[in-house]
Amino acid sequence: MKALAFAAAATAALHSAPAQATDIGDMTEAERAAFGEQVRAYLLENPEVLMEAIAILEERQAAAQAQGDVDLVAANADAIFDDGHSWVGGNPDGDVTVVEFLDYRCGYCRRAFPEVKELIQSDGDIRFIVKEFPILGEQSELASRFAISVLNEAGDDAYEQVHDILMTLRGDVTEPALRQIAAELDLDEEAVMEGMSHPDVDEIIAENRALAQKLRISGTPSFVFGEQMVRGYVPLDAMQQIVAQERESEG
Repeated sequence: MKALAFAAAATAALHSAPAQATDIGDMTEAERAAFGEQVRAYLLENPEVLMEAIAILEERQAAAQAQGDVDLVAANADAIFDDGHSWVGGNPDGDVTVVEFLDYRCGYCRRAFPEVKELIQSDGDIRFIVKEFPILGEQSELASRFAISVLNEAGDDAYEQVHDILMTLRGDVTEPALRQIAAELDLDEEAVMEGMSHPDVDEIIAENRALAQKLRISGTPSFVFGEQMVRGYVPLDAMQQIVAQERESEG
């Protein structure tokens, strides 16, 4: 590898200096200048060394971040996987848990929606958790409050229906639009609308935001696949690969 060759060349250049100056710190100014010229000449003749060194650095940084994310997930496992208020879908007894932090007005969340749904349905052994994480303004907040209120007032099945509708909703999120959704699903419209301002809803959104901050999540969608964190949209095939990796690591 060129980077190793560079290291060897630098070592050789260093040791080609006078015997009394085999350490850069012990070199005279003239010796340091000569050594620097040899290094510069090598890099000019082999510029690909820099690219290789940068690639190695990026790999190490990525590995460090991945391990840091694993540690963050482990430190916040209860809040991520068993907070007692987030909707749990898919297979509740699945061998891999996928958690999604989402905003109903997020374009990439909407893009990911059918692929996440396909992942869960085609796999059949994934426990899926939704974290309501409205970050894109008033309409996002209204949508999440409505979804949480539906979960509180009408239960899991109604929440799943509302979640799917909100993810594909065309037009603005307004109180009349939300009332229409409630009416079409034969929900208790007044109870759901009043429930949107309940302190429990405030607390759930606040807890999700605090958890996101601890996990260094600032955008949507963001996922936790078992022990792995993925910030941003990933296509179906990539999600399937991550799930397979999680199963392999658990096995």
